[in-house]
Amino acid sequence: MNTSDWISRSVSRLLPAAGLGKKMVVAPADNAEVAIKTIASATGMTGQGLPAGNLAAAPVSTSARPALRSTRERLAGTLRHKEEALSPRVLRRTLTELQAVVDSHVSEVEGGRRARAVAQWYARATVERRRDMWLLMSEQFVADPQIVKQAHAQFAASVGTPDEAAAEVQYRRATVSPRRRLLQRFSAFPEGIRFLVDMRAEMLPYLKSDKRLQALDVEMEYMFSTWFDVGFLDLRRISWDSPASLIEKLIKYEAVHDIRGWSDMKNRLDSDRRCYGFFHPRLPDEPLIFVEVALLHELAQGITPLLDESAAVQDLSKATTAVFYSISNTQPGLRGVSFGDSLIKRVVESLKAEFPRLKVFATLSPIPGFRAWLGKNASAMLARLDDKARAELGRAIGVEPVAAAHLLGAADKALELDAKSPVRHLLMQCAAHYLGQEFADGKPLDAVARFHLGNGARIERLNWGGDPSAKGLKQSYGMMVNYLYDLKRLDKYRAQLAQSKIPVSGDIDDLKL
Repeated sequence: MNTSDWISRSVSRLLPAAGLGKKMVVAPADNAEVAIKTIASATGMTGQGLPAGNLAAAPVSTSARPALRSTRERLAGTLRHKEEALSPRVLRRTLTELQAVVDSHVSEVEGGRRARAVAQWYARATVERRRDMWLLMSEQFVADPQIVKQAHAQFAASVGTPDEAAAEVQYRRATVSPRRRLLQRFSAFPEGIRFLVDMRAEMLPYLKSDKRLQALDVEMEYMFSTWFDVGFLDLRRISWDSPASLIEKLIKYEAVHDIRGWSDMKNRLDSDRRCYGFFHPRLPDEPLIFVEVALLHELAQGITPLLDESAAVQDLSKATTAVFYSISNTQPGLRGVSFGDSLIKRVVESLKAEFPRLKVFATLSPIPGFRAWLGKNASAMLARLDDKARAELGRAIGVEPVAAAHLLGAADKALELDAKSPVRHLLMQCAAHYLGQEFADGKPLDAVARFHLGNGARIERLNWGGDPSAKGLKQSYGMMVNYLYDLKRLDKYRAQLAQSKIPVSGDIDDLKL
């Protein structure tokens, strides 16, 4: 059977009869490309074979109940249960088409074409039908347990013998699942990487409710870590002269401080600012992560001056400090793939080459988990106060003895507290404790702290009222923090963190309760 016949037959089988605006008819084509174009025309695909926009934008219902039967049971059945999207007959056909993608008797190119046809079906499918395909990919493409068991036994028996290396190779090969080969074949067609990234983004919300998907998720994360290794990424500066379509994506993906419009965006790309992003060759116009930098003569204390569109442009000849004030990941489907560490290092190198006078590299960062944490731990923090401090706090609030509810109520008016307020001082102490001493699973509790401290930074300074926006107040009573990247001490601070000791400056240390 030639390629065109296979694609025509496969896609006509996979397309669901329900939910289509008109009947799909796939006529025999002279070649594979004609067949694909025919399908695209009838399904509303773009010229690249996939619908306009991300697949992850499809409707997702996280409340959907997972199927009660495994795909193995369903494949052996004859009737579809009401909570199942695909009937056993269609499920078997879908599995056949997925197995055809990894057929060892066809070339990589042919496998990629078959994968593309499946991707076209997927783009037309409902979320429930897509989920059935995820389940097939997760449950049906596993390593043969008997072969794995035998290879493991041979490897264990050969340890310490001349056959150990060969046995290890056989064991490693035995544990590689056909699922990995399937993902490789999907990556072979031009839009395949984009398809897989979007598919994982759509699947992630279902992982907690359906553990059967975890095998596929872990496999995808592993493959993405290889495909998106920083050695394959291109660091580019993004400026006001960049294509408008790229700048629009910065506006769309900004995750820290919302971009209010084009004038705000222009301010962030002015001459005293820099913006850099990592790009992948298969996603050339899509930044995977980007960082916004302000070039200043001192460490920034708050975000408001940096976002002030009417503020004067800084004199770059006097700039000594580079402040990273926003880092945004753009692809949910790449969760677990780390870019930030390498991005900051590469950006520092680029900035030092352009501005040799720069000596200080630091962040101005939010503290996203602080307020929620304090809401649960206010009583414990009050218990750390001595009698004198507790009495001063009570007089400031107007209630004695002070309870957690009183402290949290007074904290609601954080921006009204003066510099000498005992409430303000205690909130700063609590923030220093939260950032500098709280761990979860051996890592700093706060997500942003975990990222920067893991990269070798230290906690340098807390900034009261650093972010007076509604978002800033909701996250941390308006406080922000500077993480300092001391290029000569990055390894030292990483070593401290590995010993569960968070590196902090003297000012932060003085705030400890």
